Amino acid sequence: MDRVYVALSALAGGLVAAFLGWLDSNEPFDPRKFGGSVIRTLFAAIVFAAGYELSHTAVAVLDLFYAFLGGAGLDAMGNRIAGKLGNGSFPLPQANKDKPQEL
Repeated sequence: MDRVYVALSALAGGLVAAFLGWLDSNEPFDPRKFGGSVIRTLFAAIVFAAGYELSHTAVAVLDLFYAFLGGAGLDAMGNRIAGKLGNGSFPLPQANKDKPQEL
């Protein structure tokens, strides 16, 4: 059960970072960019849960705090790297703005 708490903490950290980034941007909400953050944060949650399982110790509040910060940090770094490479919604494909989208 400790792995679940660590994974949820990392997931919450990344989602909070993505939400605060959107609030800071003053742009309309883009589900594609937020979806990229969700996928990166899920990856962070899995990595932190797997890493915590290897430690064989009981979960403490500090462990959850580190997982929260790690999830937020991985999302922030992934967002910066993806933005510099030209696709801020990575790992989702970039939206084609020239072609009208079908409903």
